Amino acid sequence: MAEAAKGRGARSNATSRFEPETVQAFDDGWTTDDAEAAPLRTTLTPEHARTIIARNTSPDIGFDRSINPYKGCEHGCIYCYARPSHAFMGLSPGLDFESRIFFKPEAARLLEQELSKPRYVCKRIHIGGNTDPYQPVERDLKSTRSILEVMQRFNHPFSIITKSVLITRDADILGAMGRQGLAQACISITTLDRGLARAMEPRASTPVKRLEAISRLADAGCPVAVGFAPVIPGLNDHELESILEASARAGATAAFYVTLRLPLEIKDLFREWLADARPDRAARVMSLIRQTRGGRDYDPDWSQRMKGTGPVAELIGARFRAAVKRYGLEGPRRPVDETKFRVPPDMKKQLDLFDLAS
Repeated sequence: MAEAAKGRGARSNATSRFEPETVQAFDDGWTTDDAEAAPLRTTLTPEHARTIIARNTSPDIGFDRSINPYKGCEHGCIYCYARPSHAFMGLSPGLDFESRIFFKPEAARLLEQELSKPRYVCKRIHIGGNTDPYQPVERDLKSTRSILEVMQRFNHPFSIITKSVLITRDADILGAMGRQGLAQACISITTLDRGLARAMEPRASTPVKRLEAISRLADAGCPVAVGFAPVIPGLNDHELESILEASARAGATAAFYVTLRLPLEIKDLFREWLADARPDRAARVMSLIRQTRGGRDYDPDWSQRMKGTGPVAELIGARFRAAVKRYGLEGPRRPVDETKFRVPPDMKKQLDLFDLAS
């Protein structure tokens, strides 16, 4: 059975599906009686991107543009839907995804350039749609902070999602822009059980700290939603009501949920983790997951991939709707204000100089 590396979620590091050759683990004779191997270190690699805003046309995603300051995520959430993206770089969606992080050192400058283009049309930008913008390396790199500072200078509306209390570092920007209708935050909480959180999301903030983040952002003036995502039948679904209640008490005003998705490599990584971390319920959990996906591990159909189908999925939906109403989280989410966007005068001057030089 695969064993967990300290502080990591994935139990293995399978070769990217795009590579012509694969690497397989083998028994080299070392046992637990021998000295421990060196811990798995995180490596950071600068990515010299040409653009910073990513666009999508997915019909079941509530935004058409996003910014991801990082590729890969140290939080190590075993269920993360972004894991397969590491395969495009020839890396493993397993441990590589958690330990080989890419960042954009020129993120702020690239964003300024894109927002200053004469034909740019302002629409809400979602920050962190793929990987967490407040993962541990953000403490030092401050890439997300630099992006928010640009958003504030341009009065550009945005939403942001995280599992980290580090977001409260930027409460000055989020609060000020939230009061102007320009910013919305979402804190993802999957469990209130510290043990399960540590096993499932090893480097994300504790559940208590995430509730603290909701409270501090709400007090600062930023509207906050709670995301119960993913709902994993047989593992954390019984916490639905308690999480929404605790979040409402902390100051959340809206909520959403997503049923666990297991596309591509995630299905194998999750099953491997489940067999190691929760062997007593592994078979039951996988059975319930398949019951929400038409008997398969995953159904990618656009119309149902976020919630699933069948009696188990329908019960989760009914419970969610009842809890949202009970705890006052059903209020309509106000759209961010897209009318206040402006290009700062200093940026216009820089563009004028560029035109003269050319």
